[in-house]
Amino acid sequence: MKSMLVAPTLCIAFALAFSSGVVSAQKFPDQPITIVTPYAPGGGTDILVRILAPMAGKILGQAVVVENKPGASTMIGTEQVVRAKPDGYTLLAADSAVLINPGLYKSKLPYDTKKSLQGVTMLASAPVILLTNPAFPPKDLKALIALTKSEPGKFNFGSGGIGSSPHLAGELFKLKAGVDIVHVPYNGTSLGVNAVVGGQVQMMFGGISSARQLVQSGKLRAIAVTGDKRNASMPDVPTFAESGLDVDANSYWGLYAPVGVPLPVLDAVSQAFARALHDPDNIKKLSDLGYTPIGNSPQEHARQMHAMIDLWRTVIDKANVQSP
Repeated sequence: MKSMLVAPTLCIAFALAFSSGVVSAQKFPDQPITIVTPYAPGGGTDILVRILAPMAGKILGQAVVVENKPGASTMIGTEQVVRAKPDGYTLLAADSAVLINPGLYKSKLPYDTKKSLQGVTMLASAPVILLTNPAFPPKDLKALIALTKSEPGKFNFGSGGIGSSPHLAGELFKLKAGVDIVHVPYNGTSLGVNAVVGGQVQMMFGGISSARQLVQSGKLRAIAVTGDKRNASMPDVPTFAESGLDVDANSYWGLYAPVGVPLPVLDAVSQAFARALHDPDNIKKLSDLGYTPIGNSPQEHARQMHAMIDLWRTVIDKANVQSP
């Protein structure tokens, strides 16, 4: 008899809990939403979110507040979101670093990214471009690959630091092309670019927005760009795919939530940001900064998130990249 009484009690408890969750999701949002960016103000992630936040907040009917929590290679800000209550009011906006860290830091991370974060929407992407010093003889990708294969270990590529997106783009290129070029890390992307311009290293991977003027002025040569089509801001630069090489090293910016946020809440935020991303004025602002708006569903973002974590873990392991 006792066990017969327990079952209905449990059913009532579960029903109440489920009902409470549904009501909470239906009321969402009834207070401001905080988006944590794990970088200092003024960086790419911060600028992107601040462009989108006002319109997304207007659509949701609540203010969307951006909070900067820099430090520890994005881990401080990310951990704050991971530990937050999973109600949709504390979210994370981050670039590819949050997807690179699981492979780069492994057991050093204070959380399991796959188990602790869930995708809300992929905000935007930006292609990565292979840049060389104009004095470096190859003028196209096939010639560059042929030269570096003929003299393995002789040539260098720079980056803004170990484990940075440009560094891992270079490691992915090495694996795909079967070349041996030596990584030279600098303390920041601008120093890496200056090293290529000055001829201290022959090449590097970088963002179009920061490289366009240097290419146009003749201080750098653009060899190839990632993505499935040529970039509208540099239409004369061929894609890696045009040369028969699959180098999917685009930079991505995503919006994430702690695991456990109800799907209706994720959908509401995702749809609000998708609308903000595809507003004509915002499209122009983002395009001028080199971003391509995306704005997909939580399910699509989750699949991308997990696939990229696996990709960068594989690249890091095969290239034997050690955490800084």
